[in-house]
Amino acid sequence: TDYNDGFVFPAAINRKIRFYASRNGTRTVNVYSSIFDERIEFSLDELKRTHHWSDYVKGVLKELLNRGYQVEGFNALIAGDLPIGSGLSSSASLELAVSQACAGLYEFSIEPLEQIKLCRKAENHFVGVNCGIMDQFAVLMSRKNHGLFLDCRSLQYELVPIPSDEFVFIIAYSGVKRKLGQTAYHQRQKQCERGKLFFSSINKSLRSLRDADEDLLVINREKLDPVIFRRCRHVITENRRVLQAVEALKKPDIVYFGELMNQSHESCKNDFEVSSKELDLLVDLARMIPDVLGARMTGAGFGGCTINLVSRIRVEEFQRKLGNLYQRKTGITPQFYVTQPENGVRIEKL
Repeated sequence: TDYNDGFVFPAAINRKIRFYASRNGTRTVNVYSSIFDERIEFSLDELKRTHHWSDYVKGVLKELLNRGYQVEGFNALIAGDLPIGSGLSSSASLELAVSQACAGLYEFSIEPLEQIKLCRKAENHFVGVNCGIMDQFAVLMSRKNHGLFLDCRSLQYELVPIPSDEFVFIIAYSGVKRKLGQTAYHQRQKQCERGKLFFSSINKSLRSLRDADEDLLVINREKLDPVIFRRCRHVITENRRVLQAVEALKKPDIVYFGELMNQSHESCKNDFEVSSKELDLLVDLARMIPDVLGARMTGAGFGGCTINLVSRIRVEEFQRKLGNLYQRKTGITPQFYVTQPENGVRIEKL
């Protein structure tokens, strides 16, 4: 719901994109990605979109230069263990890594919120993906053992402790990559905009779907296209679930938190229709395994990963059982990442 001015609750995880960089005394940038096993070279004086992974690097550099930051050429290596195209914010991670590396290399300071907005703008206007602000915010501002409760309108946030003594979050990668620019992601944004325009025609004070409530939605159900109604219902109820999830963690009531994860997936699947048959299968199979409190898709959907709240004593059993069941039904061997909330991006001088 981040592009609807909503409430979100992300966290950074213990997987990384590493961006090693050193000055080269020119206006040329040389980048080698060990992830793609590819080297790219371009000039800072001619930054053009090429529909290539390097656009994320170029876009951030262009925004830095547009804002007057002194950036020169450098040589860089991209490495890491964060899966690409899996819905785990690899693009935002790379963007923040580039901006932080440049700040460190060329010794300028940049306020966190400006850096977040700069990286989002690079993805929106240079790369061409109309993402919200959640991913960039989480990559920079997350802290170890906490989730980040963010109001995407005011950009006020709160770090909420996540109990980790009895349960752990396990990410399951479906083996199906997705690219936001090649999916119905932008269509969902347009459908939400249609819903917002309808409600603002009723009440001028409604600035976004975040301002509508469930009563207003139900009262006007017959006036809305059925698809737009479902999209609006997802956004409105997901905002409520996020607020409830934060309160559940503060109690803490981890069982209810897991129930809210389950409800969220059903809404993503049925109302927002951003899940996939592979993600739904992973979720359904995970819920059959003992001591799994919650399972849902994560990221923007259309492939990628699920996130599962699992008892620590069932970690190995969960991976074995879910892996075997999913492989039998799809022929795909899923990848698992046992995660914990971690600090966001940081600079290390070598």
